[in-house]
Amino acid sequence: MNLLNTLPLALYIHLPWCVRKCPYCDFNSHEIKGGSFPEREYVAALVRDLEFSAGLFQGRELASVFLGGGTPSLISAEGIGAILDAVEAVSARSADTEITLEANPGTVESERFAGYRSLGVNRLSIGVQSLDNAKLAALGRIHDSDEAEAAFETAVGAGFTNINIDLMYGLPGQTVEDALSDLAAAASLAPAHISWYQLTIEPNTVFHAKPPTLPGDDLIWEMQTSGQDFLAGQHYRQYEVSAWSREGYECRHNLNYWEFGDYIGIGAGAHGKISAGTVTREARLRVPASYIRNAGTGSVIAEHKVLAQEDLVLEFMLNALRLKDGVPAGYFTGRTGLAPDAIREQVDAAGKEGLLEAGPGRIKATEKGARYLNDLLQYFTP
Repeated sequence: MNLLNTLPLALYIHLPWCVRKCPYCDFNSHEIKGGSFPEREYVAALVRDLEFSAGLFQGRELASVFLGGGTPSLISAEGIGAILDAVEAVSARSADTEITLEANPGTVESERFAGYRSLGVNRLSIGVQSLDNAKLAALGRIHDSDEAEAAFETAVGAGFTNINIDLMYGLPGQTVEDALSDLAAAASLAPAHISWYQLTIEPNTVFHAKPPTLPGDDLIWEMQTSGQDFLAGQHYRQYEVSAWSREGYECRHNLNYWEFGDYIGIGAGAHGKISAGTVTREARLRVPASYIRNAGTGSVIAEHKVLAQEDLVLEFMLNALRLKDGVPAGYFTGRTGLAPDAIREQVDAAGKEGLLEAGPGRIKATEKGARYLNDLLQYFTP
């Protein structure tokens, strides 16, 4: 394999605490007990982890930094500042580097948002999920629609122009009209980006143990197609399965994932992927207390895996085929180190079924392939 470690590089930093664990959430997030969490200790652990990982940056400029969770907006501006200072000490980043922070409407404060903006955070992602109070209650959210709209206005007032709103559809008891009403309310705020995705029931969640009644497949499909038409009419371009943006406001951090770029993962349970001769994946310890104890040493790494050819093929396709425009055909070899022949047979077979377009320029799903993406991916599954 002749991979050069000159691919785009991103940094993900995980901040795992929430005020309340949502019943649908399967992320590595932890509900605050007793009203407090060890912010200072955890920030210090992140700084040690960044110093320990300095060799992975190797002078490569960061395309993006993403502070995710959990609820990163629970962390003080001072804490976020210490983290970003540590990032700057080990990496190169430009004034153009995208720095995203996730926030919940139930935890926002205008002083904190303004503080984040002054530190260089230039993109905010607000976890709204719905603007219908009954649906928010069914999802176990701690905010209401007024707080969600106030959070957006607070972010604008703090100087943010690149704001994402997270919304879900296929919610308990939701109709097509309800889903479109949510989208209309979100679009009326004029965010630069909308992430709109289907609620799914994941293992190890409260909803998995006690499943709510969700809309059927036909209703979900009607929501999806009607929502796509609505967003297009509002001048949002769909560039990925669940992502819509104004021109030039695509999420660079997520694009790097989908285009199979490199990324470093810092924090409890964070994952990373680095290409340097081989493609390797690493994961940190998931439990915050264990992470804090071991950060800054090799013991913080819970998993380290060199990807085999069949894993590389599937992972590349799993990401690239989510993009509406696909990826340049040369990305397959350039970002996996594998020859085009490694997927020739599968590409031809999927193409004959009308699921895949693969010319000399791009690899992308057809409209049929995008609808039946799981079927398409079966061609690349070992």
